[in-house]
Amino acid sequence: MNMPDFSRSIGRVVIALSLVGAISRGAAGREQPASMTRDQVTRWMKELSNWGRWGKDDQLGTLNLVTPEKRRQALRLVRDGVSVSLAHTLEKEKLPDNPRPLEQQMTLDAGGHALDLLTIWYHGSTITHLDALCHYSFEGVLYNGLSKQRITESGCGVLGIERMKNGWIMRGVLVDIPRLKGLPFLEPGTPVYPSDLEAWEKYAGIKIGSGDAVFLRTGRWARRAAQGPWNIGANAAGYHASVMPWLRQRDVALLGNDGVQDVQPSGVEGVTRPVHQLAIVALGLPLIDVMALEAAADEAARRHRWEFLVTMAPVPVPGGTGFPINPVATF
Repeated sequence: MNMPDFSRSIGRVVIALSLVGAISRGAAGREQPASMTRDQVTRWMKELSNWGRWGKDDQLGTLNLVTPEKRRQALRLVRDGVSVSLAHTLEKEKLPDNPRPLEQQMTLDAGGHALDLLTIWYHGSTITHLDALCHYSFEGVLYNGLSKQRITESGCGVLGIERMKNGWIMRGVLVDIPRLKGLPFLEPGTPVYPSDLEAWEKYAGIKIGSGDAVFLRTGRWARRAAQGPWNIGANAAGYHASVMPWLRQRDVALLGNDGVQDVQPSGVEGVTRPVHQLAIVALGLPLIDVMALEAAADEAARRHRWEFLVTMAPVPVPGGTGFPINPVATF
């Protein structure tokens, strides 16, 4: 794939952002896109590209936006010292949304020490996990123009999860669309548009900006508790692909969701996960899938404050396509 370098992509970004204005015309009730095409997603792969923005050898993507000053600003968000995990507890039971549950083999050695061996299929829909930038490719190419051929049976030769081992201290912003709409949860298949994000900013009195981690609550776990598990890989509320120019304009550094990020079905014929594709490959934007946001939503609503310090660090597995992660929000 012949992707533009960063300097040439600026003009295309302006074109893409003009489309955001057409798609996102303010608050709920205004015009939303009826459909998107595969060709539009392919154009955005070029127009929204961050390739070359931080150098030809960059392997961190938008995490470069989490500067020392952004970290210091995030630390100042702590007022009460109350911490909440944003990770779902791993499950051992096979369920419609957990076809490959955690396997745990326990051993007591001769000294009476308890040891266990874990088998974790984390790229699923019940384990909170961070996607590395080698997780997705497009037309044989990874983020920043790196070749997919660098991925072998031994792991990712570039863009592996170990590149992110220093972790982050950053500003987290919770976007609670069910609360905005006065609902306990969004029904599966409900898309979240740029206009929803802007309506939430107005409601919460915040503005999403450069270097932020944005976490979307759809209420997936609240619905699961009320109605039981279902296959969210095929049917889930989530981001509509039209949010991607908006997120690129705001320079969001990390994206999270209590489902699989993309609304499912995606609404883009021939592209199952356009948000994953655009975020990881074009923007270099890491994703945290399957977050547990109910407790954080309660804490935020109690304080009427939906920004907080978020801390996290993945285990540096050489060449890993991701890893389970436990982000922590501190108010």
